[in-house]
Amino acid sequence: MSTAITVFDVGGTHIRQAWWLRGGELRARTSRPSPSFKRFPGATVSELQDMMVRDLCDAAPETPDAVVGISFGAALDHRSGIVYASAPLWGEHSAPYDLRAALASRRRDVRWHIVNDVTAALLHAAAASSRRGHRKVLLATISTGIACRVIDQRQGRIPVDGCGLQGEIGHLPANTELAGRPIELECDCGKTGHVAAYASGPGIARMAQALKRREPGRWAASRLGLLTADGTDFEASLRRALDEQDDLAVELLDAVTAPVAAVLRTALCLDPEIDEAVLTGGVVHGLAQHYQRALMGHLTRQGLYLTSDRTPDWLEQRITVTGPGEADSLAGAGIAACAGVPA
Repeated sequence: MSTAITVFDVGGTHIRQAWWLRGGELRARTSRPSPSFKRFPGATVSELQDMMVRDLCDAAPETPDAVVGISFGAALDHRSGIVYASAPLWGEHSAPYDLRAALASRRRDVRWHIVNDVTAALLHAAAASSRRGHRKVLLATISTGIACRVIDQRQGRIPVDGCGLQGEIGHLPANTELAGRPIELECDCGKTGHVAAYASGPGIARMAQALKRREPGRWAASRLGLLTADGTDFEASLRRALDEQDDLAVELLDAVTAPVAAVLRTALCLDPEIDEAVLTGGVVHGLAQHYQRALMGHLTRQGLYLTSDRTPDWLEQRITVTGPGEADSLAGAGIAACAGVPA
């Protein structure tokens, strides 16, 4: 195997690319837009998939024994790499797609290794020296999409179900309130009331628009409303309004973190061997301490039965928020390719 492995991280917004050295270093990082249904609204799913295959194959090196590791933002079979669905890339489409076969038919000279992007991020995070003594590590990514994975560090194994799946929490049913009333929003997958419908990056933007409709006067008078009215993009406006302790922005963040807190509460209740729950992704990195504060607020107000009363810091000790690069799917794609994952 070559010392350097070409790695891709394919998300709903961008394709990131780099060289991964077997010592763990990433070099020559680049980024470009993904061929998603939002970027090409008139394209069929087959056309979008073909664009993706051509992009990856054209970018793969033309060298002997080339090895490529791909972190792919989709629900896929961890055992075979068959892609089941990717709401951020393909919307409601959920017909199985053999991405590896499509890539290999175009570039037979390349050894392709494909894992889910959350699996890749978890592999990188779990390799940190501070986590090597953990029994289990959970990683949840909050970004264009939402999902999590749990690895058993004692066995080096990510358990999966009969479909090769684990941790597709973004499409679990969820409830939250906005301006004191329940709200139902549609997820990118086409269903209503999923965790991702409220808590993903696009979900938060939809929640903001719903809040604006429900409370037009408060919205117009808030820092968040004023900043967006001045033309500042929504993500930057939300971060700045939270920095300035804008009440409406705090209320919005509280609403969108409630479904994530509920999932983490349940996971840690059902499996106390999870020694750390690691949060990562664009939303988490963008909102940083604001996100962690809102999340822990939910878990402080309503934690685990008896455990939170007897050991109030039990949850806080187990939930951490990463900074950029600490759970890097590009590095995880390299780890997976080096290990020959999936089998």
